[in-house]
Amino acid sequence: MTIEARLASRPDVERRAAMPAGFRAAGLAAGIKASGRPDVALIVADRPVAAAAVFTPNAFAAAPVRLSRSNLAAGLPAGGGRFGTAAAVISTSGCANAATGAAGDADQVKVGSIVAAEVGIAPSEVLHLSTGLIGTRLPLDRVAAGVNAVALALEASDAGLLAAAESLRTTDSVVKVATTTVELPGPGGSTVSARVSGIAKGVGMIHPRMATMLAVLLTDAAASSAALSAVLRPVAALTWDQLTVDGDTSTNDTVFLLASGASGAEAVEPGSPAEAALRSAVEAVARDLARQQAADGEGATTLLTCAVVGAEDDASARAVARAVVASSLVKAAVHGRDPNWGRIASAAGCARLTDAAVLEAAGLAPIEAAARAGSAARIDPERLRISIAGQRMFDGAAGGPQVFDQAAVRAAMDALEVVLELDLGLGEGVGEAFGCDLSETYVTENSEYTT
Repeated sequence: MTIEARLASRPDVERRAAMPAGFRAAGLAAGIKASGRPDVALIVADRPVAAAAVFTPNAFAAAPVRLSRSNLAAGLPAGGGRFGTAAAVISTSGCANAATGAAGDADQVKVGSIVAAEVGIAPSEVLHLSTGLIGTRLPLDRVAAGVNAVALALEASDAGLLAAAESLRTTDSVVKVATTTVELPGPGGSTVSARVSGIAKGVGMIHPRMATMLAVLLTDAAASSAALSAVLRPVAALTWDQLTVDGDTSTNDTVFLLASGASGAEAVEPGSPAEAALRSAVEAVARDLARQQAADGEGATTLLTCAVVGAEDDASARAVARAVVASSLVKAAVHGRDPNWGRIASAAGCARLTDAAVLEAAGLAPIEAAARAGSAARIDPERLRISIAGQRMFDGAAGGPQVFDQAAVRAAMDALEVVLELDLGLGEGVGEAFGCDLSETYVTENSEYTT
């Protein structure tokens, strides 16, 4: 399947907050951020619902990550912390609560107890998100007051979901929301329309392995926790695992997927056409959110997309695409509107496949994933073709460097999105990755982050 065919198979996505049935949400300012901007978000289900998660593999995984894993495992031990049940998601922005030791763990437990008391659920039914400065403690007095206020503001509306999305933000310049619908089997052979919506944040410290930054996906489709996990993990491998802004994997990366079942659709069964349809909808929302995050990368002026075809297989194609968008030299060239195809060739030539767990999630058999993890993606310079903004720069089968109008290509690169296309000429594998240019503003912003 070509990249175009894969895109065409997904449902259309709207960039708006659309609340699925069975959930309420709100967001507001509690004073965690010195700026006074919204910093507490709360999403509550009408009842405990199926939930799945993907978390950062960072050794400094933050307190909210560890507690969420523990809570999921407590409700459904078979899920191993990857899936279970939940009734609420709480997000605090402005403090990552990472590298804070036992005291930070205790703070996060206290947050869960506060949320549970306010909305009438068990603390183990609360999932946690935090984002902000590493190594600082949560101001629990402000958090408690904020949770009390946000619980009173909960509403089952698009406005409530948008407020929650606003409260996720730290250095994001714009809110990130996406929604779509999917037709699923209903009672008595009927068809029911179910909604899939997502909110996300993250524009720096972005280079996920097995996770994303912070994202919450909600659907009113019905599915077991295990079925949700089987949908979510491959989706993350194909979307957020193909996103990079600066090459740094966060301590707090988390994505949650919750299903209320309130649409009235029948429960999605593993391996069924309904599962494939739900996964396609979740993937469409996740991909759009990932592209929004890349486009809003800290200091970014351009969304950078790399599309790879002709690889030995999809895993190799994704490895090459991610290596290209992760290259600081490529990113700097795109910022300067410099059609320096040599940097693209160099980045592609050192591409290596990702972790075994990600390869397995994306479809490789466990033995093959373990054997190929970290291996070099095959590149044959005599077959490689490279195009920038639709203009062929290099064709290994036609003598290598191609004659092109540099001024015209520079002008074409002066756009909100620059697409780099590589044809490896080796097989049928396809893949894509998303990033952004590297600007002086990124350096300035991150050199002054704590001061």
